[in-house]
Order: sequence, then structure tokens, then C-alpha cells
Amino acid sequence: MGPTTSSNTSSLTTHKSFSNTSTVYSLDSEHTPQNQRELTLRVVLTVVTIEMKKPLPPVCFFLYLLLTLFPTTADRDGPGSTSIIFATLGRSDYAFDVYALPALAPPTKANELRITDGKSVNFNGHFPSSPSSSILSLLLPNQTLTQSPLPPSIHLVYVTERNGSSNIFYDAVYYDGPGSTGRRSAMEVQHRVQVPLVVSQQGNSRVSMKDKASIVGEYVVYVSTHENSGVPRTSWAAIYSTQLKTGVTRRLTPYGVADFSPAVSPSGVWTAVASDGERGWDGEVEELGTDIYVFLTRDGSNRIKVVEHGGWPSWADDSTLYFHRRSDDGWWSVYRAVLSYGPSLAESVVIQRVTPPGLHAFTPAASPGNKSFIAVATRRPDSDYRHIELFHVDSNEFTELTRLISPRTHHLNPFISHDATRVGYHRCRGDSNGGKSPRLLLENLQSPLPEISLFRIDGSFPSFSPDGNRIVYVNFPGVYVVNRDGSGQRVVFTGTAFSTAWDPVRKGIIYTSAGPTFATESTKVDVISVNVDDEDDDQMGYKILTTGGENNAFPSPSPDGKWVVFRSGRSGHKNLYIMDAVDGERGGLHRLTEGPWSDTMASWSPDGDWIAFASDRENPGGGSFELYMVHPNRTGLKKVVQSGLGGRTNHPSFSPDGKNIVFTSDYAAVSAEPISNPHHYQPYGDIFTIRSDGSGIQRLTHNSYEDGTPAWGPTFIRPADVEWSSGSPCSFEDCHWLNETPNHGVEVAPLAYPKIQCG
Repeated sequence: MGPTTSSNTSSLTTHKSFSNTSTVYSLDSEHTPQNQRELTLRVVLTVVTIEMKKPLPPVCFFLYLLLTLFPTTADRDGPGSTSIIFATLGRSDYAFDVYALPALAPPTKANELRITDGKSVNFNGHFPSSPSSSILSLLLPNQTLTQSPLPPSIHLVYVTERNGSSNIFYDAVYYDGPGSTGRRSAMEVQHRVQVPLVVSQQGNSRVSMKDKASIVGEYVVYVSTHENSGVPRTSWAAIYSTQLKTGVTRRLTPYGVADFSPAVSPSGVWTAVASDGERGWDGEVEELGTDIYVFLTRDGSNRIKVVEHGGWPSWADDSTLYFHRRSDDGWWSVYRAVLSYGPSLAESVVIQRVTPPGLHAFTPAASPGNKSFIAVATRRPDSDYRHIELFHVDSNEFTELTRLISPRTHHLNPFISHDATRVGYHRCRGDSNGGKSPRLLLENLQSPLPEISLFRIDGSFPSFSPDGNRIVYVNFPGVYVVNRDGSGQRVVFTGTAFSTAWDPVRKGIIYTSAGPTFATESTKVDVISVNVDDEDDDQMGYKILTTGGENNAFPSPSPDGKWVVFRSGRSGHKNLYIMDAVDGERGGLHRLTEGPWSDTMASWSPDGDWIAFASDRENPGGGSFELYMVHPNRTGLKKVVQSGLGGRTNHPSFSPDGKNIVFTSDYAAVSAEPISNPHHYQPYGDIFTIRSDGSGIQRLTHNSYEDGTPAWGPTFIRPADVEWSSGSPCSFEDCHWLNETPNHGVEVAPLAYPKIQCG
């Protein structure tokens, strides 16, 4: 699975940076010769080095290698080119950077280093054990990297979501030390060498999620979701090893199995993973039902289960693993497994609980440099925030780190340097010290279908106007309308609402559901219409179309604008009905489906012949939803998507030509341990398309979040981010189930404070 050979000659495109500190050359994305990475890196570094030899002040430089770009979609705006938008719970508020603190010195704001570059979303870091010089020589052979004769002050491997894709970056950072200038912040970076480690090959639709990477010698080991599992509700997450110099990639996870959270042993010989094995995912949204497996890093062989019930492994040495699990007493705790090797690999395993009850402790990190402590994320009963602490395994004491300097900020997923001098983690970068990020109305994502541009919206339940120039969406509370370029945003309904749709005939008319979400059949929810172009009405009046209020929701108008299909709980079950689009139920009402189940989230096809909807009729009340289609006259019922036993397939939306349907589903299960992320109610939703005849399912999004409520627009939006604010607040909720504090009477383990912190 390495780079492919091509006889095409490569063209070069020149990009001038706005700072005038460097000129970057990148290969035209239409050609991918075998030595693409090497050629591009060599050109970029040569030019940067030339610029740096000039008498310039210290600058931060970045090597943006546009190797992961698919064929440009900028010229795809033609017949059949369309756009899809969708929502991801909370994701627009993530502005993560990777930081580090000294492991054993008193934590202060002055010695907290921001390592990553303040761009986009950066998380799940790893300090390589190999010297930076050896890694850089692999990535950038025969290049002069910087004028400094010293090695980088710090180097890091991490996951980044930028330029519409998930990737793994390596950064070598040079910054002023405290001894010479008094600067102690990574914001004082002088130089930065930044290289993407995993290069997607053009033409094979390898849009994927990457996660939890480690550099091992000449290889990077990581999670990727680029291979279809082929089975509904089975995760695509697997472990891969990519040779840094050649790009040749090997799958280490057996087919038919999903692996998460890889950790490579200090020697590089072994890799430990959390895996549900052949059992597979069973719909867990809090703790996955994973075990710990160990295998040889070189090829994935000699795979053996060493721990029953565990996740997020981390090695202290080649015989000692730390991991987390939810204990029988309800507390998330860290455990230690000591492996004894023999002819049958791990002949015996001794497991011991390490962190005590009384607080949640999880996502452990260990280091061979100092085995007397580990780093953990904690949620204490007296704090609403996730923090990083050290746990001293000999004295059974905690030392707080991040709460002492940023008490009202979540800190996630610690990792420790090989020499145990630094503890890393990721958190919101905030607005200080140049960390402010633009807020995006529409975040462009790489699409595996070049004729479709793909966007994440900063809102929920979006829908396009008939001409594709405006978007209406929900922001809890309130319904908003905005131009697709981010201008003209205004509220059109101030109440709580969900689900939106535009009238295809009457200009400026939208439909929405006014009332609470996820409510019972008898809850008062009504379908209303709003004229968003009625500028004479300062209060933006609305018209209630349904009567009785028994959870009437998810309206979708017919293409001629005469009727609206919606779901209602008026019979005691949520079924579909059709009413007059102008006068509502008073102008006419017809029942479309009937039964002791839930039919919901309807979408009317552009030709008017079909209505697609989600239903749990195969197992009423069991939580499983499949995708169906039916004619408006109640005939021709057929299933479009079978989501698997217990699965969920929801929120269908027809393509403008009616030949395809976009929807959200757990068809690809989960891609990461939920506790490693902020809160998501359902951390498994991805966006898919399928032909209306039920063939050709295609996955569009790859992440460990909850993607949902997609809408398919009639026009092609240029694939670029749409900004609408100068800054992001970077606020999100921690996993709600970490708020649980079982056994309140349990004594919490003591904290060990350095004396210098007293007073």
C-alpha cells in the first residue's frame, strides 16, 4: 500500500507566503510519482533554507506539504456538482493545541509550553523516543534545517485536523530557553519544522480518520479508518505501520477486527491495543467492551489477549502495562498488568488496581524514564473539569498539574516524554498570546466524491434554500438564516426548535419543529412555517400548521409546494402524516404510515414519487432504526438501508436529482474510545450516501465524533472554509457520565503538593 509509480511528469506550483519569509513549492495534485514526498520536501526545504540565510529576525516557518490533497474540486462546478452540509455536536468549538509541563517541577503558567502551532485542531500527542536528528534525516534527507547548531528544543508527533482532513504531523520546534531571554512559553517559537507523516494517495478515496500515532525507528504506527470493514456496525479502525521514507504501509490489525488506542513498547518490539476482538461493537457509548491485546510491531503477528476488560494501554517497560477500566464500584480507575514472557509469549499476567476509588482516573501514560509515577486524566467530585495529574505508584499519592494553572479548562489525554521530564496533553488554546482562531460557519472537509463539496456547519439541522444560496439552521435555541458565504446572519425564530426545511415554491418560507427534542409522543411540539423574507415583521411572525401539539415534527414539503409530510405522536406512536403546506391540518390531513412503532425524519424526493424516512418497525422501541421509502399514496414500501442488529440509520435527505440519499448512521460503528473525546451523546455517527435503490453505500466522513442531520444542496459550494467570526470560544462539555460520583463516602487519595506551592 505504498506510493504508486507514475510516468507522468510533475508540475510545480509556486505559493508566496504573506509574511514574505519563504516561498513554498508544491506538486500539482494531479500527479503522484513514487518520489512525490521526497521531491516536494526537498524543494520546500531548499527554498526555506535560502530565505533563512538572509539577515532576518527569528521567524516561525511551516512546511505545508500539499500531498494529501485530492484532485482539485475548484473546477468541478458543473452539471451534477452539488454540496452536502451536516452538523457535528460541539466540534466547531474545538480549538485544541498540544501543551507540555515539566513533570516534577511546580507547574506555573510560565513553564507551560504550547508546542503546536495554534492552527485548527491538534490533539493526542506523543514524544518520540528517537533523536530528532534521526527522524529529520529520514523525513528530509540531505537538508539544512535551521541555522541553529543545536537540536530542536522539543519534537512531537500528533493528530491534526486541518485543510479538511485528518493527518499525523511531526513538528520539530526551536524556541528561546529561559536561561537566555527569560521566555518560557512555546509562543516564543523561533523556528518550526512541520512534516505530515502519512500521505494519502490520489485516486484511491483514502479519506480517513487518523489517531494515536507513535514513531518507532523508521516507522509511524497509528490508527486509520481507510479500509471498509464490509460489515454493518463494525468499526473500520485498524492499526497500520507506515515506513517514513517510502510511504509503504502495512496493516497490523487482522481483518474482521477493530483496534483502538495503540501503544508501542519502549523497545519498539511490542504494540498493545484496546480491541473488541471478534466479538465486535455492541453499541456502547461510554466504555467500550474492549480487552488489551499485544502483538509484534513489525508485522502484527504473535497477537495475544493479555487483559480482559481494559482500554488505553501505556507501557512503562516491555513487561509492564497500564490501562484503564470502569471498576465494579463505578469509578474509572487505572490498572497495572505485569507480563511474564515465555515460549507462549505472555505466559502469565498479574493485574493490580493502581488508582483508588473516590475519583475517576483514566487515559494513563507511563514512561521508561521514571517508573515511579504515571500521568492520568482525572475527574474529581469537587471539580467540573478534566485535569492532568501525576500518580506516584510507590506512595499512592496524586500531584495535581493543570488544575493549579488553568482550573476552569479541560485537559485531555496525557503523555510523557521518554526521559520522563515532560508531561504533554491537549486543551483549548484560548485567545491569549496569539492563540485566537477564526470561527467557521462552514468547515470544508475532503470529500471522497469529487463532484460533491462537503461541509460541517456551526449549527444543527441545516437545510439549503431552493437556489442553494442561503442556509437555515438551528442553534438551540433559535432558528437562523445566513447566506452561504457567511454574511447576512439573522435569527428568524427565537424559540426552541429542531429540524428545518425550505418551501420549494414560495420564496422565503421555511418549516421547522417548535418544541423540545427527544420528547415523548404527547409532548407539545408543533410544525410551524416562517417567512424569513418578511422584513416588515420585526418579530418575524410564524404560523402554526399542526393542531393538538402531540410531538408534530420533522416537516418536509413536496416538490410542488402543496403538501408537507411530518411525523406525529397523536395516535400514541410516532407515525407519518401529510398536511396542506399553506393552511396546515386545517387545509387537509392524510395518514401515511400506521403501526406501533416510530416512523420519523421524512424527506420528500425531488420528483415527488417517494418519501424516505427512518423507522424502528423491525424492533419497535429497541433503538434500532432502518431507512425506508414509500410512495405518498402509501404504496411501494421498501427498505433502503439495513443498519445491522441494533443499528441506527437516520436523517435521510435526497440529492437534488433524487437518485441518491445522504444520511447519518452507525454503519461504521465507533472509531475511538469515547472517553478520549469531549462529550458526544452518540459517538458513532458518520455521514453516508446510498443510491435510492439501496446500492452503492459510500462513507463520506471519518471521525470519532457524532455527525448528523445532513442536507443536500442544489449547487456546488467552492471547497474552502467560510469564516464568520474572528475568534472561537473553544468551549465544550466533558463526558456527561463522568459527572457520576458513585460511593460518595469513599475517601479520595491524598494529593502530594511540593512545599513551594504552600500558601
